[in-house]
Amino acid sequence: MSDFSAPDVQWGALSPIVVVLGAAVVAVLVEAFVPARLRRTVQLVLALAATAGAILAVALLWGGVKDDGGTKVLGGSVLVDGPTLVLQGTIALLALLSILIIADRTATGEDAFAPSAASVPGSDYEQLSRRLGLRQTEVYPLVLFATGGMLIFPAAGDLLTLFVALEVLSLPLYLLTGMARRRRLLSQEASMKYFLLGAFASALFLFGIVLVYGYCGSLSYAEIASAVQTPSDLDALLLVGSVLILAGLLFKVGAVPFHTWTPDVYQGAPTPITGFMAACTKVAAFGALLRVVYTVFPDLQWDLQVLMWVVAIATMVVGTGIALVQTDMKRILAYSSIAHAGFILTGIVSLDQAGITAVLFYLLVYGAATVGSFGIVWLVREKSADEILGEATHLSQWAGLGRRHPVLALAFAFFLLSFAGIPLTAGFAGKFGVFSAAVAGGDWPLALIGVLASSAAAFFYVRIIVLMFFTGPSGERDVLVGDGGGASTAAYVPPVPVVIGSDGTVAEMEPVGQVAVVTRPDEALAVLEGAEVAHGVTTTVVRSEGPALIAITVCVAITAILGVAPSGIVSAISHVAHFLP
Repeated sequence: MSDFSAPDVQWGALSPIVVVLGAAVVAVLVEAFVPARLRRTVQLVLALAATAGAILAVALLWGGVKDDGGTKVLGGSVLVDGPTLVLQGTIALLALLSILIIADRTATGEDAFAPSAASVPGSDYEQLSRRLGLRQTEVYPLVLFATGGMLIFPAAGDLLTLFVALEVLSLPLYLLTGMARRRRLLSQEASMKYFLLGAFASALFLFGIVLVYGYCGSLSYAEIASAVQTPSDLDALLLVGSVLILAGLLFKVGAVPFHTWTPDVYQGAPTPITGFMAACTKVAAFGALLRVVYTVFPDLQWDLQVLMWVVAIATMVVGTGIALVQTDMKRILAYSSIAHAGFILTGIVSLDQAGITAVLFYLLVYGAATVGSFGIVWLVREKSADEILGEATHLSQWAGLGRRHPVLALAFAFFLLSFAGIPLTAGFAGKFGVFSAAVAGGDWPLALIGVLASSAAAFFYVRIIVLMFFTGPSGERDVLVGDGGGASTAAYVPPVPVVIGSDGTVAEMEPVGQVAVVTRPDEALAVLEGAEVAHGVTTTVVRSEGPALIAITVCVAITAILGVAPSGIVSAISHVAHFLP
């Protein structure tokens, strides 16, 4: 006769997770049974409803957790406390905004994803898929499964649940990274790198779990923390195991030296997925790291503090230093995310109660700015003649964007200023919080290095702003028109080595610095009226269906409101920022 008895599951406490994972399962069934013409609409509505439902579930749980401090579910495998709700609410909100960008389509009807991700790039099958107008609606269940894993990750109460959540959030991201519509080989290379390095990090993480289990005979956070307080001959086993577990978590946040996947994956993945991954994965991974450091290994502070200090300093310095020499916008944002991981680590290393509040707030404001900035990158495209091409990610292609599309450029500049930590942006309040927590915890040298690194990082953010607003549009020159004498007309035209005049003759243009002088008015007329010219691609902001603009607007609002008046949300977080033991 079996002694097994079914556990008493508090489904209400698990409602944010259940809503998202339940919707993910339904989304798989939608792929099987809903007609293709309706599939995208159904999947989009389901994904948005699931993430909005998760936000609502967090709101409904907030009052009870604030009063009683939280509850342990499934025998302590899932811990629903204040930090869990803050992190789950942040992840659900950022996922909802990311889904709006993922669902967006350009004026040509294209989204960011290949019509057939399994086809060989450049093959006849891929071309046939494009002509038939196929759509990858499998993206939505994959995003929901990844989001479900992210909701579990910071709520895990034992190492086994933590590992399962890690795999649930990671595996869909490996697939999504390789599904870009353009630059297919780069996307698939990024997917393979992410998968191989992720598998290696998971192996280290799992080996660390085994060593810690060998030390104390339990996977529960509470029992491990209790065993750590008792001296043992196996302390070396505990120390090595904890280092390997931290290595697995530091890989997910992109900290040095586990950062090497970040720039390649950010660059190769579909841009909406890059924004989703950069924001939501970082929130989930830092939430899990925060719980492990504060509740599982707090008594190993002396042994692990040197390691965390080295990682935090290296992450800030490497992320900032390498970002200064990048010329690709997505790689700049990738190294920026690495630097921000170092800034957040200063709040974690402090082991001060204020550090929990500061880190949770920082993750919210950083995530909003990240989703918004990648949403803008998704809209800035290369254009050749009348054809819209892929994203214009080279830095030079952003020159003059503020003159042609001032509203979008202002929004991007605002996000960059928030990344730089300029006052009256949410980024300033976030950085002030984590650096203040580090000082309160006695780690003022770490905070000082963070301030210096943040000051240096402001250079490449301001450089982009100067490029957009104070540099002429990329590749454009002034054309002066005259009859061999003084100029009578001036206009901006694309860079042209030759111009085909209105009479069909080819007229040479003489470049003079940034000015191309045309000696016959009919040649200038041909240029101004759009006659055939020999020139390369230009940069434009693509018109879309609008969901991305909604997401960007919300991100701007969050960044502005939390920059001007952060005290309300900081106070709300501080009242619940206490981990269950």
